Amino acid sequence: MAPLLHWFLPTGGDGRDPGGVTAVQKRTAAATRRPADIGYLAQVARAAEHAGFASLLTPVGLGCADPWILTSALAQHTERIGFLVAFRAGFASPTLLAQQADSFRRFAGGRLRLNIVTGGDPAEQRAYGDQLDHDDRYARTDEIMAVLRDLLDGKRVDHDGRHLKIENARLTDPATRYPVPLYFGGASPAAQDVAVRRADVQLLWGEPPAGIAARVEQLRVRNPALRFGLRLHIISRDSADEAWREADRMLKGLAPETVRATQERFARMDSTGQARMTALHAGSADPGRLTVSPNLWAGIGLVREGAGTALVGSHDEVAARLDEYRRLGVDEFVLSGYPHLEEAFRVGEEVAPRLRALATADADADPDNNPVAR
Repeated sequence: MAPLLHWFLPTGGDGRDPGGVTAVQKRTAAATRRPADIGYLAQVARAAEHAGFASLLTPVGLGCADPWILTSALAQHTERIGFLVAFRAGFASPTLLAQQADSFRRFAGGRLRLNIVTGGDPAEQRAYGDQLDHDDRYARTDEIMAVLRDLLDGKRVDHDGRHLKIENARLTDPATRYPVPLYFGGASPAAQDVAVRRADVQLLWGEPPAGIAARVEQLRVRNPALRFGLRLHIISRDSADEAWREADRMLKGLAPETVRATQERFARMDSTGQARMTALHAGSADPGRLTVSPNLWAGIGLVREGAGTALVGSHDEVAARLDEYRRLGVDEFVLSGYPHLEEAFRVGEEVAPRLRALATADADADPDNNPVAR
């Protein structure tokens, strides 16, 4: 089986250069030349649909358009592609969230996946009115995911927890013929405990293969049914030289004051995942420090929160690196590129077929030892 591929919706604006995504921060004109209006985002959605991606990830945060409203609109501009809708756990009742999700899957023909985000920036959490510390946020997320899963499965729920008290909750005629997978991210011990209990897919950010292998092995021992998704940017061209020239162009366009301010903000976060991303480049824009593994470049993380690494190389090289992660146990990839419209076509037409061919050849050669064919 080939891995499932998803694409990213640039709901804060798009351009040829990376920039901040979810937080309220100054975004460079180069990163937002294309406003995130419904006309442009519909083009991105249709391009990803045409290119064969399974769904579109929508980010969530103070700097983003509301994912529910946006994806509901985009569902009317597309036919097949799904929506991986992110939401912040704890900011709304899980009963209300289940109602929203059930309505969406009903009216969009089941094209829904959910990405539960706990939050890793205390300043942003407080702006939403959330005062819980790191581990308590994940404990609350655990309760929310438990209630949400049962309601979406058509069960009646009574829940008496430390953070939630739910009495006699249920959906009216839930559309259970459309399962809703729960995607979840987080690298801390508290987050991993939630993942093994509640998630269908654990989302990881693009670290070197050895780090990904260790995390997959650690979690799969605790929950053999857990699937893994990897979030990466892609800079893929006909030749490796062309791809690296594009990465160098992006790096030269990053203003030092923007890098400095962004890294200072990251240092104030309590997100283990963000700390792991930052550790890859240590805040340095020195080109010699940014290639952290073959074809894995950490330059995007100098100015972008969350996923901060890109695979850079020829189409064959990028496909081979993705296949390396697949062999380590990654089942799905959530990809993006700048600009997201053109790169959806490029990745879908050039990288995806190569990756599928590698996965097929591997399965044909040794079907009993193929990590994806579990």
